Amino acid sequence: MAIRNSLNGQFLRRSTVAGARFMSSSWFRSIEPAPKDPILGVTEAFLSDQSPNKVNVGVGAYRDDNGKPVVLECVREAERRIAGGQFMEYLPIGGSIKMVEESLKLAYGENSEFIKDKRIAAVQALSGTGACRLFAAFQQRFHPNSRIYIPVPTWVNHHNIWRDAGVPMKTFRYYHPESKGLDFAGLMDDMKNAPDGSFFLLHACAHNPTGVDPSEEQWREISSQIKAKGHFPFLDMAYQGFASGDPERDAKAIRIFLEDGHLIGLAQSYAKNMGLYGQRVGCLSVLCEDEKQAVAVKSQLQLIARPMYSNPPLHGALIVSTVLGDPELKKLWLNEVKVMADRIIGMRTTLRENLEKRNSPLPWQHITNQIGMFCYSGLTPEQVDVMTNKFHIYMTRNGRISMAGLNTGNVGYVADAIHEVTKSS
Repeated sequence: MAIRNSLNGQFLRRSTVAGARFMSSSWFRSIEPAPKDPILGVTEAFLSDQSPNKVNVGVGAYRDDNGKPVVLECVREAERRIAGGQFMEYLPIGGSIKMVEESLKLAYGENSEFIKDKRIAAVQALSGTGACRLFAAFQQRFHPNSRIYIPVPTWVNHHNIWRDAGVPMKTFRYYHPESKGLDFAGLMDDMKNAPDGSFFLLHACAHNPTGVDPSEEQWREISSQIKAKGHFPFLDMAYQGFASGDPERDAKAIRIFLEDGHLIGLAQSYAKNMGLYGQRVGCLSVLCEDEKQAVAVKSQLQLIARPMYSNPPLHGALIVSTVLGDPELKKLWLNEVKVMADRIIGMRTTLRENLEKRNSPLPWQHITNQIGMFCYSGLTPEQVDVMTNKFHIYMTRNGRISMAGLNTGNVGYVADAIHEVTKSS
């Protein structure tokens, strides 16, 4: 009997160990590799290409006319000023108070009544992506039965952000492929037919990926329609100053909504307009009815942020607050952001002129009608494949061209390639 019990015990122990090994080896067996990000995948393919003629017009980061990344002089000076002068303590959950204050003045206006009346709930965010994600979680928590209406097309990550926050998504018409401009009638119709009190995601300026923005008059009509339907406008502003070279002009859509009495949500990013891509610094703000409501909303945003990332990073916030808070550095930044915007605008003109000189059968005025980092070229996925496989020019398959990837050394080559793949169209 003792021998039998001992054998049974050994068997059970072995079975338990074997079962544990089986379980531990099978936890993740069913997981498949995630699909590659359509934008980051372009860069990976570009880097692995050995062709000396390769060009990357898929990258969403500014480059100078030599194709090199740029660190603004105002940023370098801000870093010199803050170097060694700060402790490395945690920021509050809501981030740098000074950075948030400067961000609100930039977006809402230096003398905004809403800032003076303390009606804005605002927190530092992990760039524009983090600001959108935080708002999406806020929307899901306090309006769980609502939807977010997203333009077609939009920045691909918008879909990921609201999906992962558990917010149902619908789309509204935005881009008109035939005119390569705004489908204003379709946009207005979709806003009119959406259920009252819906959330609408809007690009404040330099729409990504199309570069197509409403005119000032169209923005006023959009604002009026949103107000009539009781919709909530959430504006993603990733390019203030970078679009036109003038931060005030690029904030015009926001100011129209404020003039019309809307409550709004706003995501800001300093990736493009200060070149702080890797610092992940931005701001989320929500305009509320009064100070008491703003206090409550901010507390809830902080409550959501706490388990996400606890508190935001310090260094980028110090750079932004130093640049925007010092008149001398802010003036330098305004000059530098205009230089970047003007180079992008100049590349648009040069690309269009190069295509027209080649007697292209297609019209190319949309290149200069659009604005900001990106041009929605009108190239088909099949034409993009030829651009990549034959000419070693890399872009996303929707035909989006990053104007920052063009320079005086490659714009003629890119124009040649576009002409070759489109001349039979």
